[in-house]
Amino acid sequence: MDGKSGSPALTVVEICAGAGGQSLGLHRAGFRHVLAVELDRAAAETLDRNLTRLASQEGIQRPAIVVGDVADQSVWDPEDYRRVSLLAGGVPCPPFSIAGKQLGTSDERDLFAWAVDAAGRMQPDAVLLENVRGLSMPRFAGYRQAVLDRFAELGYRADWRLLEAKDFGVPQLRPRFILVALREEFAPYFSWPEPTPAVQTVGSALYELMAVNGWAGADAWAKRANRVAPTIVGGSKKHGGPDLGPTRAKREWLAIGVDGLGIADAAPGPDAPRDLVPRLTNEMVARIQGWAGPGYEWDFGDGRGRKTATYRQIGNAFPPPVARAVGLAIASALRKENRSSSDDHGTLSQYRDEVYRVLRDREGFVSLPALRKAVGGALSDNEIKRRIEYLRRDFEIEERSRGSYPAYRLGEWRAFRGQGDHSRHRAFASERLRSKIS
Repeated sequence: MDGKSGSPALTVVEICAGAGGQSLGLHRAGFRHVLAVELDRAAAETLDRNLTRLASQEGIQRPAIVVGDVADQSVWDPEDYRRVSLLAGGVPCPPFSIAGKQLGTSDERDLFAWAVDAAGRMQPDAVLLENVRGLSMPRFAGYRQAVLDRFAELGYRADWRLLEAKDFGVPQLRPRFILVALREEFAPYFSWPEPTPAVQTVGSALYELMAVNGWAGADAWAKRANRVAPTIVGGSKKHGGPDLGPTRAKREWLAIGVDGLGIADAAPGPDAPRDLVPRLTNEMVARIQGWAGPGYEWDFGDGRGRKTATYRQIGNAFPPPVARAVGLAIASALRKENRSSSDDHGTLSQYRDEVYRVLRDREGFVSLPALRKAVGGALSDNEIKRRIEYLRRDFEIEERSRGSYPAYRLGEWRAFRGQGDHSRHRAFASERLRSKIS
């Protein structure tokens, strides 16, 4: 355990927990699960097996692992877990993924806003939510601001940060967009974790596994694989099997000597050509994701007939060392160990949206010249119009003419927050559609 010796354990409820990358990282940071919720049964079985093992080793109560739609109150009720230390989760990425259509609130898998409202019902001391880099892009500026606004209404200070796995000892790029929110009592003690650059390349991380069956080309291969990996892509149930990502990613893998078209059952043997371009095994992918070294052991099962499911569990995970780094920063804040040198946590974020904020704060319609003036002339009319078009995708926006200029009024946020009449319910009512949502 990495938490402070002698300090009481911090409790965590984890939603959309997957197979346990974030779970292990938080465990190593001193948090102990009371509940984890996951839609995919295979991932939940992996999580249950491993968290049960950790609980047994420490002589503590096994956490509850629940399988089902996290937004279904018959699966679990957030109000049953009021005032846990932390609500954490990796809510679905496809609504924001650059590789997808970036549908945001129009995607039935979008659960970010729902998770914020769940925090309001639970009132944890802190919230940690992670997602893909796409959520950090201009397309979602208004969405991000709405999340921050909602947390402020609930009594939290929240902010975003883009972190890359390679900066925390993981031999992979893997940028993840992280939101941390803390109750006002704890927020002044929070500082984002400092990078600890990786010293491992793909070759040094995987040499032992690549050579395990006696392949004579392992030494030369490890020297060629002398950089960090591109981002592992786990995919979703809607698309594809086990490969290492889109065409561009496959080219990057090939440049370091890896065939990204699939996953191997085993490392190359003694009869394999020295110049073979090998495929990775699931064990190798797990190591690149950060399941490596003492304390990071994780059992994904024997994989018989489940190679694709196992790969998806590993590929969609939050790298445990990154989760540990963020978890330690949150734990330190909850224990009020080191007051941050800056007490403006969450006030100067580059990920806020000034156009949204003006529309939010003004009653009635706001003309284009008034918007330009309100943002200090920092944005051109064309840029303001572009941001308005982004906002239309996630919010109701009324528009009318005021003289020779358009004027706008911000309406309802269309994100799913549990509304009984939301389109997401229709998607989950269908067994066929529900089986493809991940």
